[in-house]
Amino acid sequence: MALSHKARRRWAMVILLVGLPVYIVLAVTVIDWLGRPGPWVEFAVYVVLGIGWALPFRAVFRGVGRADPGAGDDRR
Repeated sequence: MALSHKARRRWAMVILLVGLPVYIVLAVTVIDWLGRPGPWVEFAVYVVLGIGWALPFRAVFRGVGRADPGAGDDRR
């Protein structure tokens, strides 16, 4: 079942406003568990975690910034 444009926009907002802050706290916790490794290792971990959070949500974020394709041309 595909999500409507409106539902994808709502889910994108929930993910960004609730899920992303939780994920940031988890990423910082992972770095803390590693015992603050060298700066290049820390940078690599942040890059991997920074890209990794968005991959599962590609379908939700795709096209959210565009106009609703089912809205029609009633805008004036």
